[in-house]
Order: sequence, then structure tokens, then C-alpha cells
Amino acid sequence: MNRPLMSAKVELRAWRQFVAVAEELHFGRAAARLHMTQPPLTQGIAQLERVLGVPLFLRSSRRVALAPAGDALLPEVRELLARAEALPERARAAAAGHAGRLRLGFVSTVGFDQLPRWVRGFRELRPQVQLDLVEATGDVQLAGLAQGELDAGLMLHAPGQAPGLLRSCRVACEPLVLAMPADHPLAALEHPSWADVLEQPLVVFPRRILPSIHDAILGLYHQRGRLPPVVQEAIQMQTIVNLVSAGIGFAWVPESVTRFRREGVVYRTPAGTTADRAVADLPACETSLVWPGDNPNPALHAFVDFVRERAGHNTAPC
Repeated sequence: MNRPLMSAKVELRAWRQFVAVAEELHFGRAAARLHMTQPPLTQGIAQLERVLGVPLFLRSSRRVALAPAGDALLPEVRELLARAEALPERARAAAAGHAGRLRLGFVSTVGFDQLPRWVRGFRELRPQVQLDLVEATGDVQLAGLAQGELDAGLMLHAPGQAPGLLRSCRVACEPLVLAMPADHPLAALEHPSWADVLEQPLVVFPRRILPSIHDAILGLYHQRGRLPPVVQEAIQMQTIVNLVSAGIGFAWVPESVTRFRREGVVYRTPAGTTADRAVADLPACETSLVWPGDNPNPALHAFVDFVRERAGHNTAPC
């Protein structure tokens, strides 16, 4: 066998010829199967063997048999050809949003309810779309969207204050509630007084994480002539709730956080914020799906349509 032509590339046509001969074990029948004459097929196999530097077939005047290298290659070449034949359909599926990849950021509060249902439903509808989920705070998501590392994000913000320069779809609106240690005296009251609530140490998230909601929470205290008694900052909602459980302080959290069952924590609304007045008296927060308007990913647009359909009942203003 001659020295292999290391710079030569093997075309799919050569691999198809190899498979035909390997399955027929007869050059004449393989040529007929490929709708070609035998001499160019024989030359093509010889050229392939020169490129690889190994014999693929053992030839005699009576028979053709697979050489060890040919026998080892046959399953992989069959798989290669099958994948090549599937490429046009996969390209059409990707262009229609039925295949491809979607990188989705999300805040932890969405993971308590909506996100698991949406992920399950979208995967059932479009199983060939690879859905990469990244839990991240709003500031991290915005950076990922700007750098092209995320296709879309689910993030919290104050009503009507979705991040600018991005397209958005509101998927939920909820009031804030007060998380407090279960063993605190105020926990025994269904609606503790504002005077008592305003005295309690406060656990909050840094402003850079959720600036519009951060400002709304601090506004509750400023409106009542008080400085917010912030004693601790934390990034993740679960961490904030855990700090409340440890007795560090109280915290204002989205109502969906109440689904995060943490021993030692109860959730209350101050007096004057009963069910019929909660939205008016307490800040609300929205969850929106956001994405760059110039992102051409068909899988993204399929997901946006999917979420819009399922979140339609949440499109009313907060």
C-alpha cells in the first residue's frame, strides 16, 4: 500500500462507494447498485485506500472480502452517511424553529411554578430544540443578552419597567409580601401594623440586581418618613428567605416565593393591605420574557409564541 495522502479529503461519494462494495462484496453488483460502470468504482476504491493508507478489501480472483480496517470502518461510515442524509431535513427543521438551540436565562422565582410547566410543554411540542437553562439574576441576564450568550431571559421588574432596548412579553404580575421569622412576635398577627413593620431590620437584594423593585421597596419606607433599616444584602431569593429563617431580619419578596417552603419563615401583609387592597398599597412586580429584537434564532421566536399563548391571561396591567 502506498504512503497515505494526508492532505487529501474523502468525499461522501467515496464513502458511498465503499459501503456499496462492503455490502455487496462484489464490484460488479456494487457498480450496478450505484448506477455506474465497474472500472471507475474500482479506481475510486483504490484511491480511497491510498488516501487512508490501509487496505479496505481483500481481493482474489474468486472473491472480495472486507479487510480488518474496512470491517472496523463500516458501521461508522454507515452512521456518517445516515447523518449526512438527514442534514437537509434538519436544516429545514431548524429554519422553522423545530430544531436548534435556545439559551434561556431565568430568575429563581419563575422556577417555582411557570418555568417547569413551560419547559415540559415546549419540549413535548419541539423535542429537537435543545433548551439550555441558566439561572441568573437580571443584571447577569442583561449582560448575557448583550454579549450574545443568551437568546432570551425571564426576569423581574417593577410594572411597566421591562429593560429598555429589548422586546418583552409580560408573563406574570404579583404583589410583594413580607417574609418574617416564624418565631417573631409579629408572626402571630395576620396583618401586623405598619408602625411595627417599619422598625424591623431588613434583608434586601442589591440595587444592581433589581433596580426598579429595589427602589419600590425602599420607597415604602421613604413615603412613611423612615429610612429603610437594611442590615443585610443577598442576591438569590432563596438566600434571602434563608436569612429571614435565621432571624437576620424581614424581607419583601414576590408572592411566588411563598411556594418556596422554608421552615422558620411565614409570609404576611401589613394592616391595610388585605386582599382587596394589596395591589394598591404594596408595590407589585412583573415577570417578563425579554429578548433582543434582532435575534434571528427561529427557536427563540417559536418559544416566544409558545409563552405568549400560555401567558395570555397575564397580559392585563398590574
